[in-house]
Amino acid sequence: MIDIKSETQGYVAHGVSACAGCGMELIIRNILDVLGDDTTVVIPPGCSALFCGFGKETALKIPAFQGNLENSAAYATGIRAGYRAQGNNHTTVLVYAGDGGTLDIGLQSLSGMMERGEDVLYVCYDNEAYMNTGIQGSSATPFHAWSTTTPAGKNVMKKDLLSIAIAHRVPYCASCSMGNIPDLRHKFEKAKSIQGPRVIHVFSPCPTGWGIKPAKSVEVSRMAIQTGMWILYEYEYGKLKVNIKPKSLEPICTYLKMQKRFKQVTDEQMEELQQLVTANYNKMLKMEKI
Repeated sequence: MIDIKSETQGYVAHGVSACAGCGMELIIRNILDVLGDDTTVVIPPGCSALFCGFGKETALKIPAFQGNLENSAAYATGIRAGYRAQGNNHTTVLVYAGDGGTLDIGLQSLSGMMERGEDVLYVCYDNEAYMNTGIQGSSATPFHAWSTTTPAGKNVMKKDLLSIAIAHRVPYCASCSMGNIPDLRHKFEKAKSIQGPRVIHVFSPCPTGWGIKPAKSVEVSRMAIQTGMWILYEYEYGKLKVNIKPKSLEPICTYLKMQKRFKQVTDEQMEELQQLVTANYNKMLKMEKI
């Protein structure tokens, strides 16, 4: 056991150079607090690579490895196999990757990991673009959102990561948000106790890329939940459960107008997106009853 009180509380050192208001650091601190020091982390290039550090330096107090952008799940699979060969079936092997390294470049590796039933906990922190290389759009960028590669607004819907995971028949997958830390911690407690491939998709606003004030990150996260733009749910052994159900959904304009990346959205586009969001939320409620 390491002495986490020797420097700062938790398994992440102080002084991490994340941007002000970034949810990524808050998320990984809570994840590791739940999982504990018997955890090995795989982190691909991206915003979260700063936790692995530079050269001899690292921000993490537990074993961590930075691989390539496209094969984090494969690296994690190899680490899991190495531990198993040593008789170690207790260490949690965790991947902590962004949306670009998960939904785009890393999807084939993740699909293989899930299809083979590997005992890996895969986390996608989703800030909805390639933020650390210039705010380029990813397949997680929302419909009509601005990015440097979608200056007129993205013209296709956001890719549904958890539906892909469910199609692979994983034992557990869930969505979380930095806007509801108790829900996030509960889901990681559950994921820690389950064997096999587990996928957790975490909503993580980027003040720089979204055009919001750093102090508004949590507020924006919570509004995404209240509008149905981000649904908190989990899928466990074939059963889907919506965890947070607003009494009535707030109109999405409340959420969109908090961010500069949606400033070009017309009234017609907003109405189109409103209908899609409402339909998706109602579909999730129906799936819960199956």
